[in-house]
Amino acid sequence: MSGFAVRGWCPDAWRPMQAGDGLLVRVKPRLARMTRAQLRGLCDAALVHGNGLIDLTSRGNLQIRGVTEAEWRPLVERLIVLGVVDRDPDIEMRRNLLVAPDWQAGDDTHRIASDLLEALPRLPALPSKMGFVIDAGPMPVLADAPGDFRIERDGQGHLILRADGRARGARVAMGDGAAALIRLAHWFVESGGIGSGRMRRHAAPLPDWAAERIAPAAPAKPIAPGSTALGVALGVPLGQLDAALLADALGAEGAGVRITPWRILLVEGSGPHAATLIADPANPLLRTDACVGAPGCSQASVDTRTLARQLAPLVSGQLHVSGCVKGCARARVADVVVTGRDGRFDLAFDARAGAPPTHAGLTPDALLDLFGTD
Repeated sequence: MSGFAVRGWCPDAWRPMQAGDGLLVRVKPRLARMTRAQLRGLCDAALVHGNGLIDLTSRGNLQIRGVTEAEWRPLVERLIVLGVVDRDPDIEMRRNLLVAPDWQAGDDTHRIASDLLEALPRLPALPSKMGFVIDAGPMPVLADAPGDFRIERDGQGHLILRADGRARGARVAMGDGAAALIRLAHWFVESGGIGSGRMRRHAAPLPDWAAERIAPAAPAKPIAPGSTALGVALGVPLGQLDAALLADALGAEGAGVRITPWRILLVEGSGPHAATLIADPANPLLRTDACVGAPGCSQASVDTRTLARQLAPLVSGQLHVSGCVKGCARARVADVVVTGRDGRFDLAFDARAGAPPTHAGLTPDALLDLFGTD
């Protein structure tokens, strides 16, 4: 087995994770939203206490990179004052909610998510990777996003409760969405699910009140760069933001910013003007997943993002460049997957990171030559 480590937990602000460039401190925006003042404050905190880089994650969270042990506690205190981290570490750990980011005030997604946030103390202790998905718009937009206990809508417009790994769910009465999620989480623990770690791996038959009866509605396409009902959507190349550039682009005026799990910022009202953000929905970097790679990750032996930027325009489908076989940036199959190994790259097609390669041990130049560069 190679020397990489598989971690069974996810970081948060109170439990940072060590990376190659320092501690990762994760911030989980409430209701997938931050005011511009909060986001500017977070950018300033990342510059003062970290290395100025902020990652967007597939769970709609933000990660401040490059934090030292000495700077970690001052950073957390600053984030608490900003209102983006809970002072109670237990509540912060339980606050794993992925919310459809295009909610409108008072709609079902907003109402259920708000109810669940209020009820966090009633949740059982769950494995840290587990989370809730609240996707109660007309059509699900988070069907491919990670989450164990889900509220969605069926084809007739009714709300359903669905356990991850099950194709169908059970009807939920209006006003009972948060209570149904909490009940399912307690059932998971009481039926021995802790040992499996995730809902999709828990084989126990669901209780009758949560049984698989109703299919969710056909999913909608995720938000893409361009105008939206709320404002403007802008892509974040490879999911990483420069805090100084973002703070400058946000300006002093404006409402909130929604954080999505698709490396897209949904800016309410007028959008920031920043050359580093993607306004073109056809930009190939929107079809490209790449982890931080070396030297930011101690388990990677290759620079992933330089190669990803060079290779993206040459690939017509989904591209995944992974620093090691773990494939942290993308769990699903990609049309083209490039996996770092011992300082070189393995290439496979229609595969996940670490799949048996079609071409092995390639240098970056040799890899690019395969795709027709001069």
